[in-house]
Amino acid sequence: MAQPVRINLALQGGGAHGAYTWGVLDRLLEEEDLEIAAICGTSAGALNGAALKAGWHEDGRAGARARLSWLWGQVTRLNDQALPAWMMPWLPHPGMVSRAIETSPGYLWADTVTRMLSPYGLGPFYRNPLEPIVAELDFDHVCSDVGPELHLCATNVRTGKVRTFTGDRISGQAVMASACLPTLFQAVEMEDPDTGVTEAFWDGGFSGNPALFPLYAMHLPDDIVIVNINPIYRETLPVTPPEIQNRINEISFNASLLRDLRAINFVQRLIAEGSVVEGAMKNVLVHMIADDGLMNALSVATKMVAVPTVIAQLKEAGRRAAGEFLRQHRRDLGKRQTVDLREMFD
Repeated sequence: MAQPVRINLALQGGGAHGAYTWGVLDRLLEEEDLEIAAICGTSAGALNGAALKAGWHEDGRAGARARLSWLWGQVTRLNDQALPAWMMPWLPHPGMVSRAIETSPGYLWADTVTRMLSPYGLGPFYRNPLEPIVAELDFDHVCSDVGPELHLCATNVRTGKVRTFTGDRISGQAVMASACLPTLFQAVEMEDPDTGVTEAFWDGGFSGNPALFPLYAMHLPDDIVIVNINPIYRETLPVTPPEIQNRINEISFNASLLRDLRAINFVQRLIAEGSVVEGAMKNVLVHMIADDGLMNALSVATKMVAVPTVIAQLKEAGRRAAGEFLRQHRRDLGKRQTVDLREMFD
């Protein structure tokens, strides 16, 4: 029997748009001859990674898929995210829903309030809304050696540097830190087990969305499949206040990923030119699963507001994109890169 093809996954953050990543993972987990060796995730990507890892410990691939479904059911406060297939074509396009939300009085009021008031103003009434969800995950399972190696990214508030958590360093606090948007949540403070110093953390997207360097380890496969949910390119110039704020959000949360991809491109050129000793640097093979057409139609509004129908549509879009990626590039895995980094940066 042929050995499974091993890949690493890099999961971006993007609030409720992380349901797209749920769909990608759900489809990839159906492939018995595809092994997920390691995952590095930020924010929603960290939540997806932790849920997958916990479920894998419980019941392998089936357990991972079930735990991901449970997670997004909790996010939308629904017990079942499955919508009848016949209903999908009749649902409004997610872009229409996004525009309706971002122009609604309630959303505009909430957006204004979060720009004027601090989450610390709630005092003793504050509670991180992710806490009850994260508390349901068994971190003995999340931190175990069973299933993919897991890395989560957060941003150290004081230094501005990325902090990765892996193995027994992963906790509920680390997951909440990775998804801590500072205008909505109080910084997650925890003791750094390496230094004993209490540090404060914000969303990992500011410094690593996600960081790719944990996936460069020599014991891991060369292939890194990035699940991208923040469009890198937008054709239209943003002119309205919501459009401008949305594009600022996308550029900010893609900056660290583009920096890492540029570094990979530089190393690949050095290797190709023979400027480094063979084996001194890892020749990473980059792939990407994305749906820029769909994500360009959405905005930060549907990242912040988890609409059940949009969540279901995003999941199905992720499944379709993963299926199309496998159809086109399944044979490339382990052999060649499918993202043209030279074209991206030249």
